[in-house]
Amino acid sequence: MNNCYFKKGILAIPAILFAGILSAQQEPQYTQFIFNKLTYNPGYAGSFVSPTLTAIYRNQWLGIDGSPKTQILTYNQHLFGENVGIGLNLVRNTIAITRSVTVEAAYSYRIRLRRGHLGIGVMPSVRSFSQNWADERLYSPTPAGTDLAIPTDSGTKWLVNMGAGVYFSNDKWYAGISLPRIFRLNIDLSEFGDEDDITREVWHLNAMGGIDFDVSDDLRLTPQLMIKYVPNAPFDAELNVSALLKEKFYGGLGYRVGGDVNGLGESIDVLLGMQATKNLFFCLSYDIGLSRLQRYSNGSIEVTARWWFNPPEGNERQGIDDL
Repeated sequence: MNNCYFKKGILAIPAILFAGILSAQQEPQYTQFIFNKLTYNPGYAGSFVSPTLTAIYRNQWLGIDGSPKTQILTYNQHLFGENVGIGLNLVRNTIAITRSVTVEAAYSYRIRLRRGHLGIGVMPSVRSFSQNWADERLYSPTPAGTDLAIPTDSGTKWLVNMGAGVYFSNDKWYAGISLPRIFRLNIDLSEFGDEDDITREVWHLNAMGGIDFDVSDDLRLTPQLMIKYVPNAPFDAELNVSALLKEKFYGGLGYRVGGDVNGLGESIDVLLGMQATKNLFFCLSYDIGLSRLQRYSNGSIEVTARWWFNPPEGNERQGIDDL
């Protein structure tokens, strides 16, 4: 049995924190998925009129030492008269002593239909997984090297994978479905890892959709839904309803299904944003925890900054894809 654990924070809730991550959250989760569609679905690449650069920072479960932290830089644009979309994702994720860095390149072939565009995309990826067993926060009651379940050296593993997805959008609504990791690779860094099916990745099937409602010339309401299916894991979904006032001020409320046995879900999310200039948009969100984890956590925060290289104006507005 592995007797190595964190001195602070993690020891209080090992079952809640790590069991949930290992069974369901092999991929990072994002409250502001509405600004981060490319990391879920390569078919989204090129859907918006302007080349777009987006940076996202997420700090999950504030107050818990070793909790997940994620940084993203993502870019996408269309080419050849909107017939092709390309994109790039750089993702860094840390949890406890484990760190992953992912580079994803997205390609989407966009088919013009009578009522919109259908993007069919692929997304090859390269990832590195590493663990730092020399982290000073780790503590074991047994002398170093005597417990064979505890590695003595840090390790790194490189993985190459492929994702695919389809994404349809027009000026009023969108819908998409994707599988970001097709191959079930083994992520165990130990020398015995390749023999153990328990540590293999599982499929994460993502479905998303949203629709615009123009309440007035100045106010737009947009409900959006993300559903995540992972075999042998609890049902997971996120609902967001946002309002855009005068194409400048943004606000939203979200609800994440999941959590533990209390049946209330995982969190209620509050989002506030602003189109600061024609090019630059900011958004801040805060997750209010509903599960038993809230006893140890102060919620989660996420910050998004987005830059449009060619800001849309007038009839260039494509509605739902410019949110």
